[in-house]
This record gives sequence, C-alpha cells and structure tokens, in this order.
Amino acid sequence: MSGEFLLIGKIAGVHGIRGSVKVISYGEASDIFESGRSFLLMDVQGGTHTHAIDWVRPHKRGLIIAFQEIRSREAAEALRHADIYMKRSDLPVLEEDTYYWFQLVGLSVINSDGGCLGRISSIMTTGSNDVYVVKDEARGADYEVLVPALASVVLSVDPAAGVMTVDLPSGL
Repeated sequence: MSGEFLLIGKIAGVHGIRGSVKVISYGEASDIFESGRSFLLMDVQGGTHTHAIDWVRPHKRGLIIAFQEIRSREAAEALRHADIYMKRSDLPVLEEDTYYWFQLVGLSVINSDGGCLGRISSIMTTGSNDVYVVKDEARGADYEVLVPALASVVLSVDPAAGVMTVDLPSGL
C-alpha cells in the first residue's frame, strides 16, 4: 500500500445476516469511522475495494459497521480479515503540537545534551500519559529507553526533520 494511505483497522468478522461487520480500530478515536465516509479495504488475497459506511455503532472493544454496498452475510464474509485504509489527507487536522502516532514512530530521539538515544520504535498508552519506546540496534537488542510523553520531557518535535528532542529526568 502506498504512503498515501494509512492502515486504520481490520475487519475481524461478520455480524448478523444483513452484511454488517465487526471492526477493530487501530486508532485511539473511532470517530473517523462515520456514515458516508469511504475507505479502501484490502482483502486477504490482496484485492482492493472502496466502500462507504452506511452506519456505525460501538460494540464491545470495537465497532459494528454496515457498508452501503454490502447487504448480505455472504458479501460480508468475503471481507473477513480485510485491512481498512484511509487516505492520510482525509485524517482530521490536529491541534498545534499534537501528532498522530505514525508521525512519531521512527523519529530520532536526541537528548538535550545532543546525544542520540535511538529511534521511537513504538508507543505505549498508560493511564496518565503515553510513553515512547526508544531503541537503538547499534547498542544491542535489549537496549531501550522509555520516554514519558510529557511537555516537561519532550522539548520539541520536528516530523519533517525526523527528530524529537527530549530532556530526560535524572535516572532515566
């Protein structure tokens, strides 16, 4: 899939007999799944199809979605395990100094003293704030620094330059 699209979810299964599907959203907010919005679906064979949402509702840890063009359980079964993509350009604009995770993963992390800590490999959600997992393969597979996503720690973020500058508290 080209860089124009962003993987945002997966069809986990079907729901009922009228063609609705169970969806696992990979995003923190599920409000991008709204009635009328179109998404690109890639089935397990690699085929792509564009479908617009008819309706959506929360369900357990995911969503139940009915696509406008899918009206039977059999048609929904063909979408089982399909990945759901949306155009990056269709993502909602964020507030200043707020970023999507895909904009942060891969950034080089530089300490305020100029030392490179590594790259953000993943992001963990905790109760109070996110935590950036920073790894550096050159320092070994077990090397990892956990950087709290706090304004007092993260001094600057420049996705265009591929750099995050941090001031780690002593002991980290």
